[in-house]
Amino acid sequence: MKKWVFLLVMLLPLGCEAIQQEPQAVNVEYSKAGDQVQEAAPQKKTQTKTQTIKVPKSQIYQGNLLLVNKQYPVSEEGVTADVVNLFQHKELAQGYVLLDKTIRLSQGVAQKFQTMVDAAAKEGVSRFMISSGYRDSQEQARLYKSMGADYALPAGYSEHNLGLSLDIGSTQTEMNRAPEGKWLQKNAWAYGFILRYPKDKTDITGIKYEPWHFRYVGLPHSAIMQEKNFTLEQYLDFLKEQKKVSATVEGKAYEVSYYPVSGNTSIPVPAGRSYELSGNNMDGVIVTLLP
Repeated sequence: MKKWVFLLVMLLPLGCEAIQQEPQAVNVEYSKAGDQVQEAAPQKKTQTKTQTIKVPKSQIYQGNLLLVNKQYPVSEEGVTADVVNLFQHKELAQGYVLLDKTIRLSQGVAQKFQTMVDAAAKEGVSRFMISSGYRDSQEQARLYKSMGADYALPAGYSEHNLGLSLDIGSTQTEMNRAPEGKWLQKNAWAYGFILRYPKDKTDITGIKYEPWHFRYVGLPHSAIMQEKNFTLEQYLDFLKEQKKVSATVEGKAYEVSYYPVSGNTSIPVPAGRSYELSGNNMDGVIVTLLP
């Protein structure tokens, strides 16, 4: 079986000096295939030149890691800018079925989903269907009015209002029994997706088990969450506590750091290294240094 290996390293918070030193840490190696967990040798201290980026407070409400629930609604700037109608973009809807012609989703997320279902098809799992994607506030309000609070959330308080979440079904049977559902629960993290509302975490998410509802957060976040059995709520709390986490996924090294933001904030990043920014929709931003 192909191995997916990543390292989780707890590090100290980043400083703001132009030259920084990495503290020693113990790497923990994890294999998706359930192989032996090994302790790696401590890393040597290195020096890294940094540059400073200016992060406005509005960044708190933008990005792939936004927490959306009954307490933290979607802001206007939180909606992804690349939402498209999948029926009108046939190139994004290959190898799976759309429930109807109105389904919309972030174009970038749709491309990631396409890659994922292509991989599943190679393993003989190919009866995927998208039954719901992005909903604007008017559509969410109509759904809430017709279905009620037991089955829907008010406009602005559903992840579907972001453009990053989708309800995935199977044309064979219910997702909790379908091969598609089982494949996703085992493999979705490798493509940046998470099962947003697990059966054993309803007390944390506040939402009943939904084996069909998946959310795109991207790598390495989905890998860390899979390894530590975290919901998005738990992961964001974990980042706030640890300040900095390093992860290596299939030999590619990432660094994830949390910074509190109350106004325009200066954040140091390694000079010349690519990075992604995401708010948490609460009180800060997450900087992800890419391979």
